[in-house]
Amino acid sequence: MGTKSIFNYSIQDLQEILVANGFNKFAAQQIFDWIYVKLETDFNNMSNLKKDLRDYLMSNFNANPLKSLVVEESKDGTIKILFLLDDKKTIETVLMPQKYGQSVCVTTQVGCKMACKFCASGLIKTERNLETNEIVRQIFTMNQILKEKFKDDLSNPRSRVSHIVVMGIGEPMDNFENVMKFIEIINETKGFQIGARHITISTCGVVPKIIEFADMKTQINLAISLHASNNEVRSSMMPINKAYPIEKLLDAVSYYIEATNRRITFEYILIEDVNDKKEHAVELARLIRGMNAYVNLIPYNEVKENPYRKSTKIDTFFKILKKEGINAIVRKEFGADIDAACGQLRAKREGVFKNDEV
Repeated sequence: MGTKSIFNYSIQDLQEILVANGFNKFAAQQIFDWIYVKLETDFNNMSNLKKDLRDYLMSNFNANPLKSLVVEESKDGTIKILFLLDDKKTIETVLMPQKYGQSVCVTTQVGCKMACKFCASGLIKTERNLETNEIVRQIFTMNQILKEKFKDDLSNPRSRVSHIVVMGIGEPMDNFENVMKFIEIINETKGFQIGARHITISTCGVVPKIIEFADMKTQINLAISLHASNNEVRSSMMPINKAYPIEKLLDAVSYYIEATNRRITFEYILIEDVNDKKEHAVELARLIRGMNAYVNLIPYNEVKENPYRKSTKIDTFFKILKKEGINAIVRKEFGADIDAACGQLRAKREGVFKNDEV
C-alpha cells in the first residue's frame, strides 16, 4: 500500500499523474467514481481498471478512511465524530440533518489559534493545519455512515452529504490553500457533486484572505463570525479584532459583496449580558444596514471552562433586528444532548475539561 493519500488529488491532478506514468487519463474519472460515488477504498476491487493500473495505485497511493475514536449520536439525528489522524492528533466533525439535506461541519486545523473566549476549540492551542486529504476524508466517512443508514434506499438524496459548512475547529482562512483544494475535490461532478452554493466558509475575520477570496469570484458562500456590535465587546471575546477591528472587517465584507454580488451571512452567538442587550441589537442593525446580508443568531452552547452563558433574550434581540429592517434568523440548535459545540469532544478527550465533566 502506498503512502500518498488519494484524497489529496483533484480529478485534474490524477489525470496528469496517470498520463505522466503511461496510463489513460480517462481512468481518473473511473477512480473518482469508485472512491467518491461507490465509496470503495480497495484499489483491487476497482474492477473496470486494468490490472497494471490497479497495481500502480496500490504501490503509490492509499484510500484509507479516518479512524473514528468516538461517535456520538443525538436524539435529533446529529452525529459527532472524534477522528484520530495518522499522526495520532484528533479532530471533530459534525453531521446535522436539515430539512434541505445532510449538512456536515468540517474541521480545518488541529486546534485553533484564534482563541475566542467563548469557544471550546480555543482551549487547545493550534498544532498544525490539516492536509487536504484529512478534510476530504471527513466527508467520505460521513457518507459511509449515511450509506449504512440508508442501505435499503440509496436513491434517497438524504443518503449522501449535500451541504458543507467549513466551521469546525480552526480558522479556514489560515489554511486557505488546503481548504480551497478540498472544495475543488468535493465540488467535482464525477465525485461527491456538492455544489458551490451548498458550501459555506466561515471566518473570524482574516481581512487579507477575505479580499483574496472575493477576487476569486466563486459561488461559495461566506459567513463572518461577528458576535458583537462594537469593538470593545468584540475585542473582549475575540483577540483577532485587535488586528482587524470591525471597521476594517466591514470594509472587506463590502468589497466581497461588490466583487461577487453575493449575500453574506453575519454569525452572531448570543451570550447572556455580554452582547445580547437591546442597545446591542440596535447598534448591530445600524452597523450593517444597507448591506446585502442577513444575521444568523446562534444560541450559545455553553462550555463549562468559561463564564459565558446562553442568552435569555434571543427572541427580543431577533424582534429588534426585524423591526430595524434587518434580515435575521435564529439557528436551530443541534446535538444539545451530546458534545456538539465546536471543540467540546476533543477538549474532553485531551483532558482540558475537569474529570467530573468527562
